[in-house]
Amino acid sequence: MNLLRAASTVSVLTLASRVTGLIREQMVAAMFGASTLTDAFQVAFRIPNMLRRLFAEGAFSQAFVPLLARTRAAEGEEATHDLINAVATVLLWALILTCVLGVLGAPLLVWMLGAGLPESGREAAIVMTRWMFPYIGCMSLVALSAGILNTWKRFAVPALTPVLLNLSVIACGFWLSPWLREQGVQPIYALAMGVMLGGVLQLVVQIPALRAIGAMPRLSLGLGALRRAWASQGVKQVLSAMGPALLGVGVAQLSLVINTQIAIFVAEGAASWLTFADRLMEFPTALLGVALGAVLTPQLSAAQARGDAQEYTAMLDWGLRMVLLLALPCAVALLLFAQPMVAVLYHRGAFTAQDVAQTSWAVMGYGVGLMGLVGIKVLAPGFFARQDMRTPVRIAVMVLVLTQLLNALLVPWLGVAGLALAIGLGALVNAAWLLRGLRRLGSYQPAPGWLGFTLRVVLASAAMGALQWWLAGYFDWVALGRTELLRALLMAASLAASALVYFAVLAICGLKLRQFVRRA
Repeated sequence: MNLLRAASTVSVLTLASRVTGLIREQMVAAMFGASTLTDAFQVAFRIPNMLRRLFAEGAFSQAFVPLLARTRAAEGEEATHDLINAVATVLLWALILTCVLGVLGAPLLVWMLGAGLPESGREAAIVMTRWMFPYIGCMSLVALSAGILNTWKRFAVPALTPVLLNLSVIACGFWLSPWLREQGVQPIYALAMGVMLGGVLQLVVQIPALRAIGAMPRLSLGLGALRRAWASQGVKQVLSAMGPALLGVGVAQLSLVINTQIAIFVAEGAASWLTFADRLMEFPTALLGVALGAVLTPQLSAAQARGDAQEYTAMLDWGLRMVLLLALPCAVALLLFAQPMVAVLYHRGAFTAQDVAQTSWAVMGYGVGLMGLVGIKVLAPGFFARQDMRTPVRIAVMVLVLTQLLNALLVPWLGVAGLALAIGLGALVNAAWLLRGLRRLGSYQPAPGWLGFTLRVVLASAAMGALQWWLAGYFDWVALGRTELLRALLMAASLAASALVYFAVLAICGLKLRQFVRRA
């Protein structure tokens, strides 16, 4: 398998997801602005989204995918299908219980994330949480499907699936919210309905993809099937691995809870500013980090199962070079070109120039730590493939403490931008710690040529950054909102020129992109 081609496929399809996600956020910003109700929606949506990252894409995937890849490599197809069926049955029972408890406990969950919301915002957030909570059930089953499909090297469907969520929210926002307004119902509730519809659609499209590879899980609600599944050795291994993984992912989600609470107390609309900035930061982290992680995790696990240490370290080295090559220029763009991007993407309707300024500062804070945020997606799978969940967890706990200390120092000084900067700095420390751990274990040995490679990338990023700094100051990107088409064209030309400068300087310096084509 060509790793670059596989990662590129995931990245391109993820781009479609992020573009539609950005359009979704543009719609929310234009229709509702940064207000108490948008803060309420962000809190309500963050609850099932947080649990999705905690259980589905987080601890469950980290525990399940390496075991699935090892089982398929070492024990064959029959044992692999038995594992899938047992895990799916236990997961289904756990999700039913979780959804019931979540709907009943919505007031407590909203208080935990949005205690600073006014009464009207808190009531709206409780209603939307109850409507959206079953989304976590859909997405956990989607995560199970994604783990199976990625192990079978079928990356397209898992990468493209999130587009359905974004399209559902956009459709409901545009067409359902006016009808709700006419009925005397808060129109923002249309977004919650769109989330739930999107979750169902994402789950439905997994069925033909799983049937095509003959790996459709056999789900059962019978107590006998549950007892047999619970006694499965594979389920016990997944649950054992999920313990430390859950703690590690939980640390990141706890940090998100704390940051949301702080943002709500900073200013009205601050939680929305942070969310809109996060959407921009997610473009490179998803296109690079998620794509690399999705491709590398099963491959690293299979190499570890075969005892192929040379292939294992070579794949890690390839992944880290891709991080430097692509994440560094993106970080420079977030730092130097934040205000133009935020203005072009969000400045319309109810989203004011003040919202542009605050969101831009938050984007710059994330830009500081982008290399760390992407690097973690490559380095953490290096531990998961070795069935070492504890080391990333210990690092994550210490970084959480560091992040909150940074919040205490930076938020009074920088406001909402301080929250983003604290996250960015914490991510850099986390990635550096993970890299140091792999080096000390002897699992990763850098290949020759890193110094020359780094100098070329830094020089090209500096040249690109100089152009972006000039473009950011030369045009009044906020005032250009009077001519939306001209502003959009200028943005497209600016980004195209930046990419041209970056890759031109790399070529002049003698860096050949062909060297990144790698097979595993």
